[in-house]
Amino acid sequence: MHVLALSALVALGGIAVTQESPVPVEKEPRHHVVLSNDSIIVMHVTIPAGESTLYHTHSHDRAAVHLTANSLTFQLPGKPESAPDNSRVGEVSASEQREGGYTHRVHNLGPGTFEVVDVEFLQRPKEKSEPAATVAAENPSGRLYNWVLAPGASSTEHTHNRPYLILAVTPFPLKMSAPDGRSLSEQVKAGDFHWIDSKVTHTLTNEGSSEAQIVEIELK
Repeated sequence: MHVLALSALVALGGIAVTQESPVPVEKEPRHHVVLSNDSIIVMHVTIPAGESTLYHTHSHDRAAVHLTANSLTFQLPGKPESAPDNSRVGEVSASEQREGGYTHRVHNLGPGTFEVVDVEFLQRPKEKSEPAATVAAENPSGRLYNWVLAPGASSTEHTHNRPYLILAVTPFPLKMSAPDGRSLSEQVKAGDFHWIDSKVTHTLTNEGSSEAQIVEIELK
């Protein structure tokens, strides 16, 4: 009787785990909200090796920029864990909102802590703007521009007509130059970002001695 009772408790425990209620992505403990306004929510996600997020739901169009290289698995509610997938430093993606939201959990197999910046777009534009440069990824709400710059190299001069987020993937000395000759130089670290909500025309320059990467995520 005791063995049967224990088996029943284990079975019930298993049901409780598989039926874990998902949380909104911004409430998931590994998703640290670092910026929130009327347009976007920016989250710096950190998952130590061997650990997983809770089941969480993405309810908007979103973008992601990976800051580390790790082996990951993904799991949908009631489904088996996926095969391992290798993320790359500087990998960018954009996905479209699904009806009812997209619920999953992420398991980091390592090595090291997995870090990614997730951006949730809170509203889609009524009218789309023109792209500022070559688009690396996009969804109905936003576009990503991925600048990989050799030492001393610059991006093309481009204009952001809509608010945008600028995010450093690698540490490097960044110079931003305006058409009138004004410029600003700053040493940025991986994961540093800044939200700009005004029209800007500029050129981005890598003033360092090694290749650098910076991503701009612009509202459409």
